[in-house]
Amino acid sequence: MIVIAKLIAENAARWGAMHLAAARIPAFDATAKRLTAPDAKARYLAIAAKTGVPWFVVAVIHEREAGGPPHWDKQLGQGDPLAHVSIHDPAGRGPFFDHPADPPGEDAFYRCALDALIDCAPHAARWTDWSAGGTLTLLEEYNGLGYAARGVPSAYVWSGSDQYVSGKYVADHVYRRGVIDVQEGCAPLIGRMMAIDPDIRFTQEPPPQVTA
Repeated sequence: MIVIAKLIAENAARWGAMHLAAARIPAFDATAKRLTAPDAKARYLAIAAKTGVPWFVVAVIHEREAGGPPHWDKQLGQGDPLAHVSIHDPAGRGPFFDHPADPPGEDAFYRCALDALIDCAPHAARWTDWSAGGTLTLLEEYNGLGYAARGVPSAYVWSGSDQYVSGKYVADHVYRRGVIDVQEGCAPLIGRMMAIDPDIRFTQEPPPQVTA
């Protein structure tokens, strides 16, 4: 049985201990700059205002689920096309279309994001713990608690940092212990976003260190 309070504490400790190799910093910084760019940030802020989910959390979810540069034509829930009913978890969402009557900033991606964060598990809009441990646990829940059930750090959260070695869900519910996740994990990505945008904070905690 997974105890969420214990997982929050574990993720807080991992955040405090996390280091990024200097060789990985340029790639992380390139992604962090895209996600904190004014146009992208404005879109994430609009979603945050409606859901209560911090904008930078929306941003890293978008990066993990849809890839970059930001794909505004893919669903936030699982990266499936906006214009199709999703087939991956959460399945059966959409389709989402733009309409001429859409208010500014409230396009298909915006509506899709509200659906993913409000109406789909883990119902991120209901989450209230935006400390480091709480935020990273919500992100882990968003991807699924399969890693926690195995007692290993989540690749979705920690890939690219020294808190992750190997093991990846290569498809919904399909785990491969020897596979290494090459995507940038949410935690180190948030750390680099913090270095770029001073408005990004958990609860007055400093960004992780950068080491060679």
